[in-house]
Amino acid sequence: MQNHFELFQLAPRFSLDMAQLDAAYREVQSQVHPDKFVQASEAEKRVAMQWATRANEAYQTLKKPLKRASYLCEIHGVDLETESNTSMPAAFLMQQMEWREAFDDARHGQDSAALLQLETELRNTLRQQLAQVGLTLDGGQYREAAGLIRTCMFLEKFLADIAALDD
Repeated sequence: MQNHFELFQLAPRFSLDMAQLDAAYREVQSQVHPDKFVQASEAEKRVAMQWATRANEAYQTLKKPLKRASYLCEIHGVDLETESNTSMPAAFLMQQMEWREAFDDARHGQDSAALLQLETELRNTLRQQLAQVGLTLDGGQYREAAGLIRTCMFLEKFLADIAALDD
């Protein structure tokens, strides 16, 4: 079975041209969209629906940097071990504690400026980490990338925690 990159005829790399991905997705969808199979047999409709669903899933995976990074590791046989491997560099663990403390202080003090500053810092850190993930993956270092991806997952979750305060 084709992987997501093969489905869209793209090189399996972290660095993707999003316009090229969008165009490839539209091309695949134009071939398998269920509307094209209105007059087809039930079996053909079902197959078209399966392909359309697969194209949607592949597109959603490749469109999002962290999902794309995780998928690249997966297709190269590297398990991110998100459940079992929570080890992080000591400096990052210290930084996490500082961020959590700043988050708790800002939340309890209802200091929206401090929360915004923390969110900005986390987004910048995530952007830098994703750039490093990209270099590592595109360099073929999938095991090394796995640890960086786990760091990015932490940052995304922390950003979601901050965003949840607005809800």
